[in-house]
Parts: sequence; structure tokens; C-alpha cells
Amino acid sequence: MMRVSEDVAAELFATARELAEAARAATLLHFRRSGLSAETKEADRFDPVTVADRLSEQRMRAILARRRPQDAILGEEFGAVAGTSGLTWVLDPIDGTRSYLSGTPTWGVLIAVSDAAGPIYGLIDQPYIGERFEGGLGRALVSGPMGRAALRCRAPRPLAEAILFTTFPEVGTADQGAAFRRVSARARLTRYGCDCYAYALVAAGQIDLVIEAGLQPYDVQAPIAVIEAAGGIVTDWQGRPCPQGGQVLACANRAIHTEALALLNAG
Repeated sequence: MMRVSEDVAAELFATARELAEAARAATLLHFRRSGLSAETKEADRFDPVTVADRLSEQRMRAILARRRPQDAILGEEFGAVAGTSGLTWVLDPIDGTRSYLSGTPTWGVLIAVSDAAGPIYGLIDQPYIGERFEGGLGRALVSGPMGRAALRCRAPRPLAEAILFTTFPEVGTADQGAAFRRVSARARLTRYGCDCYAYALVAAGQIDLVIEAGLQPYDVQAPIAVIEAAGGIVTDWQGRPCPQGGQVLACANRAIHTEALALLNAG
């Protein structure tokens, strides 16, 4: 993984904080407002994008153009911009646009800094709730209405005692859904929804694992950094690194990761 100096790390933290504040303001400007509409990115299913998604990313890109013009950018709404520093900002201006449209508060803003090997720092921000989760470059912390605290994933316990999350009950293809249900059948509790907030809950020690499929780099790079900084593990369903998304298994510890991985591949 690319090494950065303390001075560079401090600049990355400050830039990420400015990005998150700008995205908070942009997204809250439209949240729960009457008349908010959405376009769909795909013809065969509802994959929404709103004016708030675009405004949030535009404001973050403007900050990066001013503060970090040497860095590359990969964003959900406006694609990729090349850089010269070896670092890339990976932005999801609203993770959970369906939740955003529905007025539920667990959507978030995802900001990651990555090098060629994957994310080195990530931030999961919950604008409406006011919580912010950070991980990487020596940080693992949450700040919000309940103050500031260190992030630490849950200690090992059997899957039979675990809490499992995923966003959509379908979990990708029919085969992927069947694999997920093998794990879900063994878990104590399975819950749906929450989008990026479920990953934050893994890092905060509240739940044990998240299983998803069909993700993009901007969906997963910030959660990877935050969870790994809190002592957890995030891989694909074969146990490999997954900074480019696809199938994702995010776990609080190695023991439950091993148990879930075996069930995902038991079919």
C-alpha cells in the first residue's frame, strides 16, 4: 500500500472533512422536500438519480479541483478524471438514493482515498443523522450526536448468534440469492436495508456481517477502509480483495468470515 507522510495524511483528512461537509449541505438541501423527482439510469429496473446526487458530487469535485488537483477522481455520477499523484478520490454522493427518495435517514455519503492497491482511508457520512465514521491512516473513529468514540468490530461469536445485513432481499442473481440464504438460515437475525450504514454498524461493533453482490468501487471502497481500520475484514465471496466491488462479504472478524465464506461456497 502506498505510504503517505503525516503531512499528506493531515491534508487528506482535512480535504475529506471539507468534502463531507459540502455533501451534507447539498444533500440536506433536497431531503424530504416536496417535488423531489428522480430519473432512472437503467431501462429494465429503477436505478434512481436525483438533483441531490449530482449536486453533492459536483460540490465535492469543485473542492478537489481546488485542494487536490493532482489526484484522480472516480465518482458515481460524473465518471473518472485522471491524476498524477497516485491517489484517487472515490466518491458516492448519495449511497442509498432509494432510501433518500423514501425519506428514510440511513442513506449516506461515501468518500475514499485509494492507491493502486485499494483504499487507504474511508469516510462514511450520515448527513441527516449527523454521524461520521472514519477509518485508515491511523484513524478508526465515529463522531456524532453521542460524541466521539473509537471504532472496534465485534469479537468472534458463532454465526448462530450473529446479526447479518444486506440491502436487497434478492442479493443479485438467483444463484447468489441462494448462497446468501444458506448463510441467513444459520444466522440469529437477518435484516434488510440500511445501504452503507450497515457497513458502519459492522465497524461500530453493532452487527457481525454484511453480504452483498453487484457493487461498484464507489459503493465499497470507503466501507472497506473503515471496517478494516476497526479490525474487521472485507473480501469477495472467494476471500479475495474486492476494491472494485462485485460480491462483497464484510465481517467483524476472521472467525465469522471463515464460517460465512464456507456457506457461500457450499452450493
